Amino acid sequence: MSKKENKITGRIGEDFACQYLEKNHYQIIERNFVSYQGEIDIIALEDNEIVFIEVKTRTQTLCGLPSESVNKSKKKQLYKVAEYFLYANNLLNAKVRFDVIEIYLRGSNSFQLNHIKDAIGESPFKI
Repeated sequence: MSKKENKITGRIGEDFACQYLEKNHYQIIERNFVSYQGEIDIIALEDNEIVFIEVKTRTQTLCGLPSESVNKSKKKQLYKVAEYFLYANNLLNAKVRFDVIEIYLRGSNSFQLNHIKDAIGESPFKI
């Protein structure tokens, strides 16, 4: 798959993830939050908890499960971007969580979704 196709696939997965989150009473705060440290796909609010969500979309699982691509360096990057977001928005005392949403595309408008809460582990800056 080309880089352009990967980007389109990722965007489709993020759209499905946002639809799912909104149906489950999450408030989307921001999509594709970018800082010099990297990017977080979705930042949402659920029951006074800020949830940083990494969305991994696949059309096949030959290379492993989508969540397996959230390795140690990706986690470190997510923590840094999240910390910057919290600092920039004066939310350093907020309760936070890191989730992964796996999207398996099955054709043009069909998908399977797996929401893994606390998938990345506890934040090093959680108060």
